[in-house]
Amino acid sequence: MKELRRKTFLTIFFILSSILIVALVFLNIQNYNSRKESIERSLNIIDDRRGERGFRNDQMQGQMPGPEEQPQDQKNQDIDKMMIMDQEVYSVELLDGQIVRIIEHGDFDSDFDAESAAKQILESNNESIEKIGNLYTADYSYKYKEGTSIAISNNESVRKDLFKLLVRSLIILIVMEVIIYLLSTVVTRWITKPAEDAFQKQKEFIADASHELKTPLAVIMASADELSDKSDKYVENIRYESDRMNKLIQGMLNLSKLEEGLSKDTYKEENLSKIVEKTALVFEGIAYENQITIDTDIEEGIKYKCSKEDIEKMVSTIIDNAIKHSYKDSTVKVVMKKEKSSIEIEITNSGDPIPEGDEERIFERFYRADKSRSRSENRYGLGLAIAKSIAVNHDGDIAAYSSDGKTTFKIRLG
Repeated sequence: MKELRRKTFLTIFFILSSILIVALVFLNIQNYNSRKESIERSLNIIDDRRGERGFRNDQMQGQMPGPEEQPQDQKNQDIDKMMIMDQEVYSVELLDGQIVRIIEHGDFDSDFDAESAAKQILESNNESIEKIGNLYTADYSYKYKEGTSIAISNNESVRKDLFKLLVRSLIILIVMEVIIYLLSTVVTRWITKPAEDAFQKQKEFIADASHELKTPLAVIMASADELSDKSDKYVENIRYESDRMNKLIQGMLNLSKLEEGLSKDTYKEENLSKIVEKTALVFEGIAYENQITIDTDIEEGIKYKCSKEDIEKMVSTIIDNAIKHSYKDSTVKVVMKKEKSSIEIEITNSGDPIPEGDEERIFERFYRADKSRSRSENRYGLGLAIAKSIAVNHDGDIAAYSSDGKTTFKIRLG
């Protein structure tokens, strides 16, 4: 159920966050393109109004052009008087590659040095070019007509406006992410509530049924003990099946409690190295009877905040499973080490591999790969499900895989 809530929350949060981010990115791109087009338009206006005239030689020589030499565009507004209100633009007139005059097309109060900018443009270009540049970093944009003129736009105000919108977008993103987080939490609860109710009823049913079965089961087992002296095969069957049922009920109760989740306030910092080593030592006798060796390689001094009893149960379940599925005269290897922010426990045995495709299914409740063998050994497919629940409750997980005749159970904690 925790996994369902987590995945539902992440899905809702991701979708809403993606929509928000795309909208803000689109807004900034649109604003950037709009400002870029405005600069291009202003530079083109200056260049178009000037036409091909540049700064005429006859004006430099103090001569006035005759009526037949008057350019037609002089009938329009003179470029000296042309104003551009939304952009700080300058036109630079050139003669033989030298700056003759700089005209400011607007009433702007800034420290922009148009002359220095024009000199830099002349030094870096030897042919006509239009360059807008990156409006977030470029100091100015320009349109250079070789040997005739330069139209320059000061990008300072544009850059400030772009950064203002970018900062506002980030603030909106942060505020909206908080709102989206809260909204995703509420929606997740609403969506998963029916599933949670059904899951809760299932757990309550299992717990109630198990408790109800414990009393008559205890009576049956006590009665079987009283009749055991008669050595009747039916009495033996009663005792055998009663014992199986008792283990099944206990396993169901344990699994139900684990799936409900324990409060981590009850966890204590324990020496995990000693817990795993001690658990492995407990199985040395059982392993010896099965002609199997247990080899441990446990890093010392690893501490972890956990439930000692649950960790012992998890590790013992995996080791017991490894012994039961090992070939004779083989070794069960128990390795534990700390890897950066997590702790890894690997238990490897040589034996029949996990059936392909069952690597995940073996952790399901009541799953048994070999049902006949499992029944004869009083196993019900709850052990690995319980071990996985313990790992999940400790912010970890268990994975299993078979390769080259060896099967490995890898436990990750933290």
